Amino acid sequence: MDFVCVLLTLSYWALIIWIVLSYVVGFGRLNFDHPVRTVYTTLSRGIDPVLAPIRRIIPPVRIGNAGLDLSPIVLFIAIIVLQSVVC
Repeated sequence: MDFVCVLLTLSYWALIIWIVLSYVVGFGRLNFDHPVRTVYTTLSRGIDPVLAPIRRIIPPVRIGNAGLDLSPIVLFIAIIVLQSVVC
């Protein structure tokens, strides 16, 4: 039971770090070998497969020429609900 709680907490923080780094990578001018881009890529390999089914159900919301991806918010809610039930 404690392992699941720790795993959910780590997933929660990994998602927060991934979101922040996605803004840094998306708006910054980082080289391909920059450590921030490396951490973002590593986190993306674990988070993107979890977000993919959510993205198929809830497509990005179009705001002008930009798209707002709501899948991380749905994943946050799922993690919080699971933490309240399991932990």
